[in-house]
Amino acid sequence: MLRVDKYISNATDLSRSEVKRMIKYGEVTVDDEPVTNPGQKVSGSEDICIEGSAISMPTNRYFMLNKPAGVVSATKDNNNSTALDLIYEHRSAELQIAGRLDIDTTGLLLVTDDGQWNHRLTSPRSDCQKIYQVKLGVPISPDYQEKLANGVWLEGEKHPCLPATMEVIDDQHVLLSIAEGKYHQVKRMFAALGNHVEALHRTQVGGIVLDEDLEPGDYRPLTEAEVASIHE
Repeated sequence: MLRVDKYISNATDLSRSEVKRMIKYGEVTVDDEPVTNPGQKVSGSEDICIEGSAISMPTNRYFMLNKPAGVVSATKDNNNSTALDLIYEHRSAELQIAGRLDIDTTGLLLVTDDGQWNHRLTSPRSDCQKIYQVKLGVPISPDYQEKLANGVWLEGEKHPCLPATMEVIDDQHVLLSIAEGKYHQVKRMFAALGNHVEALHRTQVGGIVLDEDLEPGDYRPLTEAEVASIHE
């Protein structure tokens, strides 16, 4: 059981003081009866309304965003726009980014308020493959695929990267699949091979594929099947 003012505050963007003000002016009802006491207890099974509009306790939310360049994967940033600035939802402060992208990397970014789901997605034990379209500065060498499959050593790391797979599109464009999320990993991997990344775009995380209908900066909720595809 929760106080009705706390219940409504948890379910909306309203502060407790705003809810109390609405109660004072008779704008809140429980089962069609006006609420007079902010401390009235509710279970959530009641018909709770503000000015006739039903309020219900929120469930977990899951979104895919087509992240544009120039946007940071952070909740707040003093110098740049953030990915969460592009998500227009109630209780946006509760949302978190699941698997970050560099400021100049574009493509699939997942956003949720489900901490356990986020952990399953980002845990090294999940073996959740991430697929990137990579544009390289100079033509690839024939030995790239073998070196990536054997695990590339990155400067400053104690262990090599897990095996990665590379599909060649042309001599400067590849699809790369990795199961880790080290800092600037894709860029550092190709730097270790004597090349440099000019453009990077993520198209898939696990079984979730970036929706081709999403323009840069647009987002949509994940389907139930997409959410369920991320498991232990």
